[in-house]
Amino acid sequence: MFKHIFMFWRYTCNSQRIKTILTMKKINVLAVLILLAGTTFAQTTWTIDKPHTSVSFAATHMVVAETAGSFKDFDGQVISKTEDFNGATVEFSAKVASLSTDNEKRDGHLKSDDFFSAEKFPEVKFKGVLSKDGGKYVLKGDLTMRDVTKPATFDVVYKGSINAFGGTKAGFKLTGSVNRFDYGLKWDKTLETGGLIVGQDVTITSNIELNKAK
Repeated sequence: MFKHIFMFWRYTCNSQRIKTILTMKKINVLAVLILLAGTTFAQTTWTIDKPHTSVSFAATHMVVAETAGSFKDFDGQVISKTEDFNGATVEFSAKVASLSTDNEKRDGHLKSDDFFSAEKFPEVKFKGVLSKDGGKYVLKGDLTMRDVTKPATFDVVYKGSINAFGGTKAGFKLTGSVNRFDYGLKWDKTLETGGLIVGQDVTITSNIELNKAK
């Protein structure tokens, strides 16, 4: 009789031990899944620090020179799931009415229907993804001007991030070129000697400082 009681007690203890082990395994698996979920879905939003960001453009003038300008009113954000911004989504917009080349007459021409047509199409927009290939970054996406959307690619230099003045900042430099004719900016007066007064290829340069959202 005592033998049967002992065997029953040992079976009960083993069953409890097995249940405890299984419960602990379930808890451990659940903890790992929660950790992985946090790693996978955590994302950080960054906004443009406008006073420390510039968005510039330039095109050849009279074949032998170059004229530059910039947008003064712009906005955008970057959403990243990684510390090095690989795979980050980028959105940007600029008000055409804010463009300036430091010449009122030329600015008015650029805002007219010969070029941007600011009244009809008040914004330039971009939406894309920043990718890292080795040590280089490339920003690919869709650029919209005059309601025409075309794929565009820009080279990007990531200059790093820093914690300062109660926040986190990141710096980038973007460079690239687009053909203005592709977007309907088709003013094409030529010189008597040949060549466009305003070149068709427009270089874009942007020095960008981002603030990490709190």
